[in-house]
Amino acid sequence: MLLSELFALVIVLLSINFIWKDVYYTFWPKLSTERGFQHLTFAVILALFALWSAQAGVKEGLSIHFLALTSLTLMYGWRSAYGLSIIISLLLALFGQRSFTELPEYLLLSCLLPIAISYFIFLTSYRYLPRNIFVFIFVAGFFNGALTGSAHLLINSAYHVIQGSYDWETVVDNYMVFVPLLAFPEGLLNGMTMAMFAVFKPEWLRVFSDRDYIYNHYHKK
Repeated sequence: MLLSELFALVIVLLSINFIWKDVYYTFWPKLSTERGFQHLTFAVILALFALWSAQAGVKEGLSIHFLALTSLTLMYGWRSAYGLSIIISLLLALFGQRSFTELPEYLLLSCLLPIAISYFIFLTSYRYLPRNIFVFIFVAGFFNGALTGSAHLLINSAYHVIQGSYDWETVVDNYMVFVPLLAFPEGLLNGMTMAMFAVFKPEWLRVFSDRDYIYNHYHKK
């Protein structure tokens, strides 16, 4: 095992320590008792499995696919979203889409870090921007998705350059060129999802509150 792979494995194992309580005490009781939540979660797992399976391999280790992790994070919170991303990644490995030896690296670069970035951007918008539904959709949804997708490609590029898998010129010419091309559709995917859920199914969004984003905004004294 390479040092970089060992490092990724250690980070993933440590990160699991931060999510298990939320998964065990919040996510699992709801999943085991609410049929509607079960159907939603299984549909989300299936949708993301299909989305992540439809990837374009530019070079070995440099694959491109839509993430939709911003939507997942805003639906479940970062801890449960990360737990679900682990399940989806294991399914990808079981169906031959990923190697089991690559899983720690994949979980770190394509799951944990994008989820952390998405949640940080959401928290920043919640703390510093006006709390209304348009800010939630366009900033926490659209721009968050675009920035997270772009950051994912940049982080993945830097990781493989530092690891020595490819030189910087190869990564820029064959991988980073897709950053501006994927930013808008990734943002649109997450923005449209948040718009539909915020309007029609706000109960599906763990971080969304009618009182915060609608009632309080229009009933300020």
